[in-house]
Amino acid sequence: MIDNLDALRTLYPAAKERALKKQIDHLDRHCLRFVELSPFVILASGNEAGHYDASPRGGEPGFVKAPDSTTLLIPDAPGNNRLDTLQNIIDTGRVGLLFLIPGVDETLRVNGQARLLDEVGVLLGFRNEKRTPKLVIEVKVEHVYLHCAKALMRSKLWDPASRVERGVLPTMGQMLNEQTGIQTLPETQDQMVERYKLDL
Repeated sequence: MIDNLDALRTLYPAAKERALKKQIDHLDRHCLRFVELSPFVILASGNEAGHYDASPRGGEPGFVKAPDSTTLLIPDAPGNNRLDTLQNIIDTGRVGLLFLIPGVDETLRVNGQARLLDEVGVLLGFRNEKRTPKLVIEVKVEHVYLHCAKALMRSKLWDPASRVERGVLPTMGQMLNEQTGIQTLPETQDQMVERYKLDL
């Protein structure tokens, strides 16, 4: 078992200069463009007890806004009301973000301080034809870097040949019935999709 940094480093060569220097403390024009094109971000957070969470967030490309080079604003869309991420932000005030763009193998990583905003002026900036969000997550950027393409290349995530038919798994309702013991009415995948459309 590897349980110390010296032992860990014996397995890996030192990071190259470019890998170290690519971390910057703001969103430059390339990072801003990446955020503008991204319809999907994974938001990682944790609490002071050491419990961690990674939550998917999605919307139209550019749904995360960057009012300046050190600030990101993420609207909180309706979910399951567990509020894991929001509670973590209240607890520690820190998040990590991973932005993806369909068809692009590189990703954008952002770490920073976070807080929850409910000011009307901020919320109205995210109003759409369906709703105004209850909260916006503000991230003050500390570390930013473009992550290399290797992981997505290995996974072939965007390759149409890698797509898995949804039918290889039971429906979400079937899986949750079994996991929770709470029996709900059977619902097909198509019915679930139609129900979700009302709340997207």
